[in-house]
Amino acid sequence: MKVTEHIENAKGKTLFSFELIPPQKGKSIQELYDNIDPLMEFQPPFIDVTTSREEYIYIDKGNGLLDKKLTRMRPGTLGICASIKHKYNVDTVPHLLCGGFTQEETEYMLVDCQYLGINNVMALRGDAMKDEQSFVPKVGGNHFAIDLVKQINNLNCGKYLHEVMDVDNKADFCIGVAGYPEKHLESPSLQSDLKRLKEKVDAGADYVVTQMFFDNAKYFAFVEKAREMGITIPIIPGIKPIAVQRHLQILPQIFRIDLPEDLIDAVDKCKNNAEIKQVGIEWAIQQSLELKAAGVPVLHYYSMGKSENIRQIASQVF
Repeated sequence: MKVTEHIENAKGKTLFSFELIPPQKGKSIQELYDNIDPLMEFQPPFIDVTTSREEYIYIDKGNGLLDKKLTRMRPGTLGICASIKHKYNVDTVPHLLCGGFTQEETEYMLVDCQYLGINNVMALRGDAMKDEQSFVPKVGGNHFAIDLVKQINNLNCGKYLHEVMDVDNKADFCIGVAGYPEKHLESPSLQSDLKRLKEKVDAGADYVVTQMFFDNAKYFAFVEKAREMGITIPIIPGIKPIAVQRHLQILPQIFRIDLPEDLIDAVDKCKNNAEIKQVGIEWAIQQSLELKAAGVPVLHYYSMGKSENIRQIASQVF
């Protein structure tokens, strides 16, 4: 079932969903299952699975020489989506990236999704590689998320990259895109960023999931401005609980977001990460309750593959 259909069927009830990352290659999927199991009592209608960018590694060839190789440390997004769908009978949403993939590779991924009965996808540009100062698209790949949305929407219309086919079983993907309550880090302004979002919606996006935020007022303002611009599709808030001290530095640095002073003060008073984790849980509970009271369609949690704090939050909200 499509994400938008789950929202419609809920008839105003706020749904619970979460996002996880594939394990590193060589790791067992069982650890992932162990972290999904405690969250299934909250009946998530869908689970997102991220896709990682490729990265360079350097292999010692001896004699002081290094061999530079391109690799992916966390492959398997589609396989994990299929496995979760089969094991838990829940819809899954694989993340598709522009970065690191040609348009042909993207089309093959979409065809495989269709074969597996996966009809929800999240269309993202993706981040720059670790060694790059700015995003560089792969040769033959999509440059921006809107290009990816257009490719997916074309497939829904029976238009493949190199031919238009009269097919009996057309793709029918529900397309999610990202929204940024505090604007994308590369955008010159929030208004400019909203224009880009409107373009993605006009190109065929069906729903929006926001980047994490810690001040609900910024989400509400973002939704209001989006509605004023004519964006009518569901806008799902993304929530991430603070868990360790270094989140105060790395989250603003990586995502260009502001943390509320009350949250910073509460974390600074903590003596260890266990106390910080509890502060993060309590903050996310209050965020979630306010958002739920406002009637958001879904509360989407960035679990990063760890479920205990998400379970504690959900138990107080759902």
